[in-house]
Amino acid sequence: MNNGTGPLSGIRVIDLGRHQAGPRCAQVLARLGAEVIKIERLGGEETRYHGPWVRKQSAYWVQYNSGKKSLSIDMRKPEAQEVLRKLVKVSDVLVQNFRPGTIEDMGFGYEVLKGINPRIIMVNISAYGQFGPYREQIGYDPIGQTMSGIAMVTGEEGMPPIRAGVPIIDRTTALHSAIGTLGALFERSVSGVGQCIDVCLADSGYSLTEIPITAYHGAGTEPKRGQRDAAPSGMYPCKDGWILVSAGDQHHWPRVCAAIGKPQWQDDSRFTTRRERGKHVPIINEAMRELLATMTMKDAIAHFTRHDVVAAPVNTIGQAAKDPHPWERRAMVEVPDFLAGKIAVSGDYWHFSRTPAVVGSTPKVGEHNEEVLGLLGYSKDEVAKLYADNVIGNSDHYDTLTG
Repeated sequence: MNNGTGPLSGIRVIDLGRHQAGPRCAQVLARLGAEVIKIERLGGEETRYHGPWVRKQSAYWVQYNSGKKSLSIDMRKPEAQEVLRKLVKVSDVLVQNFRPGTIEDMGFGYEVLKGINPRIIMVNISAYGQFGPYREQIGYDPIGQTMSGIAMVTGEEGMPPIRAGVPIIDRTTALHSAIGTLGALFERSVSGVGQCIDVCLADSGYSLTEIPITAYHGAGTEPKRGQRDAAPSGMYPCKDGWILVSAGDQHHWPRVCAAIGKPQWQDDSRFTTRRERGKHVPIINEAMRELLATMTMKDAIAHFTRHDVVAAPVNTIGQAAKDPHPWERRAMVEVPDFLAGKIAVSGDYWHFSRTPAVVGSTPKVGEHNEEVLGLLGYSKDEVAKLYADNVIGNSDHYDTLTG
């Protein structure tokens, strides 16, 4: 758990998030050292039971909730709502990603929260935002990829729409939310009061297609799928896999010519500018493919690197998992786990020189009930009554309830 060394040490976050974007925002804040209290239903959030699995532990769940504390509570009951009100009084941030209007129906909209604690910062995350033409519609990560045009600029011309194989919109939205939270915390240090933030998946999609949207809006220019301004910038097959070569800028071209054994192309009018190279992509790509067909991925990357041309592996997930980079850089970290024994989670993306990131384990359901309720002034007898009335629960309590 949080060892108090991160730059957000002393900040307390209430996480009412579910699934990905909301919990990931709170997880980022936890990595930065905040104390994050995950509010879960009795039995735990549903994503505890989502695959894929690592020795009975959900790889899905741990990526969004490691490093948090768990308060397992039945929010339908008045006693539980009173617990949340007390927690709001002593917290700095509340993150939620229910459908717009739901948190207000629960009695915890921003107007209520700031009445309880004027310094509270409320982070609202949704599919289409708290206002806008599609406010009432629900959605998950793919809607950000489709409505913003990402799925129609990915792949090659003639292919059906293609979405990314990982939740790029949820992750981007979580980062936007975390950045907004940091901005609001800084502003609060000046003004002394909190505010609410409205972040959504659809906006995140548009943040990724901002360049082609701007081009179309201003000049009516619509990109073609698979179109590249200048070769070679793409993925090419080798003897044992694929590599990426990225060398579209003008100053890269002499290096490319040397790397592919075509020094005469530096002065060839077909290739002297980005625009001209764009007209003759097949010729350049043919030379690239002929060269790379004789090389392994490792040899090809070394070859282009010697010529100061950007090259990198196009890894499978298996190859990516075995690459030393994320482990040496601690982008992935193995932590103890109550189900798996140990498990890999996302780690440190900042490498602060004085206040290192905090990477913790995943809590059991309701593991921190007594700690959190003690913080709020509940006596042992009061806590016992909340257990008896099924207002709160933990792993042992849930096992008893379910047999």
